[in-house]
Amino acid sequence: MEQICFELENIELNYLDKEILKIDRLAVHQFDRIGIVGKNGAGKSTLLKLLAGEIQPSLGKVNRHVDFGYFEQVEPPETKEADPKLLGKLHVPKQQDSLSGGEQTRLKLAQLFSHYYECLLIDEPTTHLDQEGISYLLDELRYYYGALVLISHDRAVLDELVSTIWEIQDGKVNVYAGNYSEYISQKQREQEQQMLAHEQYLKEKSRLEKAAAEKMKAADKIAKATAMSKESKAKANRMFETKSKSTSQKAIQRSAKAIEQRIEKLHVVDAIQEERPIVFHQSSTLELHNRFPIMADRVTIGVEDKTLLEDISFQIPLGKKIAITGNNGSGKSTLFHYIVNQEQGITISPKAKIGVFQQMSYQFSSDETVLQFLKNRSSYDEGFLRSVLHSMRFGGTDLQKRVKTLSGGEAIRLQLCQLFLGEYNILLLDEPTNFLDIQAIQALEAFIKAYKGTILFISHDKQFIANVADGQFHIADNKLIQM
Repeated sequence: MEQICFELENIELNYLDKEILKIDRLAVHQFDRIGIVGKNGAGKSTLLKLLAGEIQPSLGKVNRHVDFGYFEQVEPPETKEADPKLLGKLHVPKQQDSLSGGEQTRLKLAQLFSHYYECLLIDEPTTHLDQEGISYLLDELRYYYGALVLISHDRAVLDELVSTIWEIQDGKVNVYAGNYSEYISQKQREQEQQMLAHEQYLKEKSRLEKAAAEKMKAADKIAKATAMSKESKAKANRMFETKSKSTSQKAIQRSAKAIEQRIEKLHVVDAIQEERPIVFHQSSTLELHNRFPIMADRVTIGVEDKTLLEDISFQIPLGKKIAITGNNGSGKSTLFHYIVNQEQGITISPKAKIGVFQQMSYQFSSDETVLQFLKNRSSYDEGFLRSVLHSMRFGGTDLQKRVKTLSGGEAIRLQLCQLFLGEYNILLLDEPTNFLDIQAIQALEAFIKAYKGTILFISHDKQFIANVADGQFHIADNKLIQM
């Protein structure tokens, strides 16, 4: 029998008056490989912090039976030793006082893998990692001998590493067997079953309502017949027939009432909420007619004395979605900078209107609400704006939030909405999926597919690239290689 590593019993976690998590019982066993999924703010990191003992539940108990390692997404690296071989393998600079986000992640991974733990709790390890770093992570965890509990927005990583999904929804944890793709298949089957059950519910409700209406109609007929018989028949017969018909009328009314009660007792099955299709129109003034609105001819790109790209030429086709890949520091963001500033050797269509999403924490200073912010910067109608915001996980009271109070993740999602709704015909997106949950990434995929303009984007997310890219350029050895 497999050893239990963690046990959560009768857990309640509340913040102010809001219930964050409610778990009757949940366990992590010796060789479990668990992926935690859910929307931003659902409680994924909170659940991992509970397991790690970083926070305590309002009620209930967390039992820990093993030595474990904990990788926290947002915390900087601790001042603890790491295997020098791992530091070299992960290209962590010896001078560690000014590390980039990717270098900090690599240092934390080196520290984590320098020791053996019976269980690993890992929160979003691929944020800031390039494909080389992600490959290293997969190699380390693929054959890891112990329990793994992993939060990730990278669907390919979840598919590769986990065999159980914990889905956090409305404070509850739903357990699904299989990797992420198998979990999605199960969710789709659940939706199909819900749609079928909803149709059956509506059909049965309609049948019962029709039966009740027919009963009441029959009762009305008897009432009318009774009234007519009073005028045409003898008193003795009339008394007999009236009593008989009155009894029948009441029986039918009772039957109709019983049917109405059955309708009230029917198990209500809600319909699946279908989202309004998103299609970003483009005004005629923004239409481009150049077959290649972005071109480069024998361009060399460098920073200070370091050459990043040497003598490169390329053409970006009109209306296509092109991915740019390459290791951290290879020159991807610098290439975007050259395009935006139309540096020497870069040719941009004269009618180009370029919108840019950069790798940074967005912070708005405006006092506008989320909905007002987009209405003031877009020509689309309010219904469509609401639909776009809903797709990007802004619902209900979120629309009335002041943009200056938004969290970093919310501000990033709003910035993406603004770009796709804005008066642009070319978008440059630098690592747009960082800090987005899987649902928001899928919404971004829908945005890109529905966008009529040209998009150039940088990403290390294999699944995201496979889902939206029409073509790909890869940077390696100072060259830009068309894939």
